Amino acid sequence: MLEASLYIAQHLPAGEAGLWALVHCDLWNALGELEWVPFPVLRKSFDVNVLGASRLTQIMLPLIRNGKGRIVFLSSALAHLPSPVRGVLCATQAAIEGFAVCLRKELMSRQVGVSIVCASELTAGDAWLDDRDMRDQAKAMWALLSEEQKNTYGEDYFEQAIRSLEPFCYGDGDFQATVRALSDAIVRTFPVFRYTPLTCKEKFQIIAAEYMPSLLYDLLFKA
Repeated sequence: MLEASLYIAQHLPAGEAGLWALVHCDLWNALGELEWVPFPVLRKSFDVNVLGASRLTQIMLPLIRNGKGRIVFLSSALAHLPSPVRGVLCATQAAIEGFAVCLRKELMSRQVGVSIVCASELTAGDAWLDDRDMRDQAKAMWALLSEEQKNTYGEDYFEQAIRSLEPFCYGDGDFQATVRALSDAIVRTFPVFRYTPLTCKEKFQIIAAEYMPSLLYDLLFKA
């Protein structure tokens, strides 16, 4: 990261004081209920999704600040929607959004903009597994469970939980809407803070999750 920062500083176009935009869109996820996820896998997810973005921001901020540029974070609707078996992804996306909200206030006086693009969980950019990846991760995870855990959950329950993720292995959301939002956050003179290229169903579900009583939400949106 430091080498990249130095390279950029040494190769800025003539007359440019700094970097215009930094876009965070890296994503690595661990699937499974929390008890099933090996700690190294859990740590890698937070390292890539949260700590990696935080560290890269720290390193690039002098260049962004000099250029009076902007920082854009790609997050997911899962930052706001409880989704069993994808709890690690929900947690990292919520962390990124919380980080971005605070960073925006910290950098406001420095004339550095911060935006969040909260994308649909079904966009191609958020399809974090394919069928083979999912099966391989599931087999490795099941093998690491203790006999007590295997007896408690049962192989049928485990397989059903993993198969519930299959619809998210294929990007059938509006990926172009996400790209347009990212482009707008980068090039618009006065970008908005939060872009939500979501389906109508997702927008309604987020509102329900944030304002509806938990019991009623659970009845309407069964996991």
